[in-house]
Amino acid sequence: MAVLPRKKDEQRQNISLTTLLTGLVSLSVLLTLTILLMASYQSKKKSLIDTTLTLNYSSAVKMSQTIDSLFISMQNSLRYSASILTNMNAMPAEEISSTLELLRNSSNYFNSIALVDETGLIRSVSPKSLGTGGKHIVTEEARAALTLKKPYVSRPYISTASGRLMVFMSEPIYDHNGMYRGYIGGSLYLQEKNVMNMIFANNPLDELGSYFYIVGSNGHVLFHRDKNRIGEDISENQVVKKLLQHRNGREESVNLRGEELLAGYVNVPANGWGVVVVSPIRVITEQLNAQILAILLYTLTPFALLMLVVILLARRLAQPFVSLANLVGKIGTEKVELPEGGRHWNREANLLTDAIRYAVREIAKQTDQLTLEAMTDPLTGLTNRRTLEAIMQKWLEEETSFSIIMMDIDRFKSINDTYGHQAGDDVLKHFANIIASSIRPGDVCCRYGGEEFIALIPHASSREAYWVAERIRNTLEQRSNPVGKTITVSLGISHCPTHSTSAEALIQLADQALYRAKNSGRNQTITADN
Repeated sequence: MAVLPRKKDEQRQNISLTTLLTGLVSLSVLLTLTILLMASYQSKKKSLIDTTLTLNYSSAVKMSQTIDSLFISMQNSLRYSASILTNMNAMPAEEISSTLELLRNSSNYFNSIALVDETGLIRSVSPKSLGTGGKHIVTEEARAALTLKKPYVSRPYISTASGRLMVFMSEPIYDHNGMYRGYIGGSLYLQEKNVMNMIFANNPLDELGSYFYIVGSNGHVLFHRDKNRIGEDISENQVVKKLLQHRNGREESVNLRGEELLAGYVNVPANGWGVVVVSPIRVITEQLNAQILAILLYTLTPFALLMLVVILLARRLAQPFVSLANLVGKIGTEKVELPEGGRHWNREANLLTDAIRYAVREIAKQTDQLTLEAMTDPLTGLTNRRTLEAIMQKWLEEETSFSIIMMDIDRFKSINDTYGHQAGDDVLKHFANIIASSIRPGDVCCRYGGEEFIALIPHASSREAYWVAERIRNTLEQRSNPVGKTITVSLGISHCPTHSTSAEALIQLADQALYRAKNSGRNQTITADN
């Protein structure tokens, strides 16, 4: 007697065929989906990273070329001014001052310009408010430019006189006899409004959170979207280190604040600066995660439908085995006659295959049917309002000219009240057939709501649309209809782009024209500009 309880316990521990099949299908689907998602994630991540690195490097190259051209132009501007000032010792002070003012204001290259003679005396300065005119130069950079007697571009430095972070450029001045007479120098104030701000300040790269910064030859920040960081020493940054070694490239990097970035970096030949364009990897990862989540949400409903079908089919497949198990369970307690044909599982396996194929076809058919139902009005078979709005938006984006004919059956409520809603539906279908037969194959007709209909006539002027509308109106009035009583319609017309380039405004204008037709006695067509 102790054997039976033990058999019952063993049966409780066994897995049913339905559970097994459902689990296997679920596991297969989940594993396949996981593999596809992982492969897609890695592929898209690599593609995004490679593309971003390429774009950042390309942007850095272009910005480097811009800065290089800018500094060459600035140096040429100083060279031209130096050629004008070769005889500065014989020039009146006012003429020198006006020349410097003209140079500074005409090009906007420099925040300030100074003329220094061979003794280091500042002969003139623009703007005069700096107050250094008539004084001797004191900064190492200014002295270096005087001693060098060649075109000179300084490293970024902080002026001892003004405390400004600046870059200094100079061009030597030689008289007609070849004697060195000093130099003309221009200063760029990096933390104030300057030519680089004008070129780069309003130049966002993209929506990925990308930004750029410029570093000097000593590793200090010269330009940054955060002005508080200008002048900061970031020479320990791994990308900046490579720039200081005059290397260009693109790579994944980590900045001094621990942020993972995709960086493209290029040197500027004219002054030894470096341009770095970076995009946070975090933003790319967030985008990828959002895409994966969207894919999961889209696959949730098909997966639920699939599991329902699998469970039902698994139960059908297991049914003969359950019957056999019940029969076997009766052995020993009563007489059992086994049914003929014991190959139920083969037959059920074949039926399962056919059922899955059938289910897949049905799902596809239902999807097509749902798509069709979502696009059409169930009563008239015309395009529905949602599809109409999508077509209008597409035409507006393509700048396609078209006319809108809005139609409203006159006194339709009285038809419903007098002949019943079934007759009203028949009238709507009758009118829909008239509209469809009155327009061209490329035109669009739609039931907009209730007894309101809209026709979209592409590449047609409001005058051409008027004749189409009149054809529809006359046909409805003259043709026999389901209620046996004359039915009329009022129509309003608007045209894109004559009246508007907004879908909402075009419909509103056509609607207003329609109601002017209603208020003017019905059974007529009015255009929006009438």
